[in-house]
Amino acid sequence: MRPNIVSANFLTDNPAIYEQRFPDPEHLAARFVDDLVHRFGAGQRLLDVGCGTGRDARCWTALGYRVTGLDSSPQMVAHAREHCPEADFVVADMRSFGPLPTDFDVITCLDSAFLYCHGNDDVDAFLRRCHEHLRPGGLLIAEMRNGAFFLGNTELLDEVREQVVAWEGVEYRSRTRLWIDHAEQLLRRERRWDWPGRTEPLIQRSAWRLLFPQEIRYFAARNGFSVVALFDEPGPRAETPWRRDAALSTRLSGDRLHVVLRRNE
Repeated sequence: MRPNIVSANFLTDNPAIYEQRFPDPEHLAARFVDDLVHRFGAGQRLLDVGCGTGRDARCWTALGYRVTGLDSSPQMVAHAREHCPEADFVVADMRSFGPLPTDFDVITCLDSAFLYCHGNDDVDAFLRRCHEHLRPGGLLIAEMRNGAFFLGNTELLDEVREQVVAWEGVEYRSRTRLWIDHAEQLLRRERRWDWPGRTEPLIQRSAWRLLFPQEIRYFAARNGFSVVALFDEPGPRAETPWRRDAALSTRLSGDRLHVVLRRNE
């Protein structure tokens, strides 16, 4: 089935194409989380905020986790329910979700979903929701772009990136450019989609908050969390790929930032 060309977000409104565009056949992201859970000690009741297609949930349920997934996209949640019936999924906003019917041992927020909290109030609201839904001592595991990487580093901003994703015999071409909105402390993105039969490009814009390590520590403390780990590599999307039991780098200069917070008693 061809995607809905008037969709609010081409990829998130077309989950099968999303998985084709961002494959993870070895479930690196889910196994990365499982490694951190075992390193730092937590149970197996897991809430995945920004669950997307439910691909990670499929891996976690196979590993014995009891998973609830949460996403603001109804299309993503419908896809996740179809492909991972062992988990529960809800449509909700990460800044205002709940109450959900359990206390979780782990909350995950992967692939920069945390950074859709653009303002300070948004960050506080999300962390309060997490604090309310974690048991005392539970973990919040987040993986995102690292704001500190962009201090004097422009390699991700210097050129327009062109990519093609093929689905059911159709090639969908995208041109993506990134730039920094210094006043709002955002990394902004514009993506233009074209495919055969379309006369005008589909233009979509989004943004991520650029959070810095010191800000992470500050927001964590003010919302009842302690920082257990803060590292840039290795990770499922880092330059140094994740492998189980690898040493965690604290240089914090890489493109990715990985955060493990523990809810205070």
